Amino acid sequence: MSAFDYNELMKSDNKLASIKNLIIDMDGVLWRGQTPMPGLPAFFASLRRLGFNFVLATNNAASTPAQYVEKLASFDVQVDPSQILTSAEATGRYLSKKYPPGTAVFIIGEEGLHQAMTSRGFRLVTVDEVLAGATAALVVVGFTRNVTYPDFAAGSLLIHKGANFVGTNPDVTIPSEWGPLPGAGALQALITAATGVKATTIGKPGPAIFREAMARLGSTAADTAVVGDRLNTDIAGGKAAGLVTILLLSGISQRADLSANGVQPDYVFDDIRALAAYLEREIGD
Repeated sequence: MSAFDYNELMKSDNKLASIKNLIIDMDGVLWRGQTPMPGLPAFFASLRRLGFNFVLATNNAASTPAQYVEKLASFDVQVDPSQILTSAEATGRYLSKKYPPGTAVFIIGEEGLHQAMTSRGFRLVTVDEVLAGATAALVVVGFTRNVTYPDFAAGSLLIHKGANFVGTNPDVTIPSEWGPLPGAGALQALITAATGVKATTIGKPGPAIFREAMARLGSTAADTAVVGDRLNTDIAGGKAAGLVTILLLSGISQRADLSANGVQPDYVFDDIRALAAYLEREIGD
């Protein structure tokens, strides 16, 4: 059997038989940009029919859980806000354990990151305040479509003055209807180029978001699988956490990437329709 003959692997080693909980990525798995993947409502119907619990865990820090609930509802999928976990939330939780309420932070990001930080008592510093001489303990960068040169300038100035540099996630691209677009990691790279300082990243493949997802599921590594579209974050992080890993080829990583990557998933499917069909066939009555 070839090292990459996943059809034969799935026939001979059904690791999903003991899985009751799924940590599912969103961008590139459930949609691209604002376009849902084909078969999205049917996929969730299959999960519920088969008795799977799930948390939707994304490295994208732009939106709030409530906004993700609304987006899924527009695609005829109903979920509870507690089933949504973003890298912004994971970052806010991580930093709140290290810094007291009132700590000054400069953010490059959208509403999801702002809410995750302010709800935990962090005080936001503006570009104008930085240019007027204000300092901050932290510069936190997540994905945003609304960034300007003054944002990068303020963040870089603060890091030069000693602020700690934190990224919500390392993803250099995000999947879209047009193809891969610059992600949070690309924005962090600009500041790194200007300061020589690399960001400490919190989201996948780091362990924090996987630990939080399993806590919400009440699960263990033995009964949990991760579903994602990136070898270097979803799959690498899932492997490090001891989870069964499922790569979908509907987003960033493609089949050709498997032979060039040291991280190998346990399962590979084209998309959520193929995964749902496999689960129905192998696990359903």
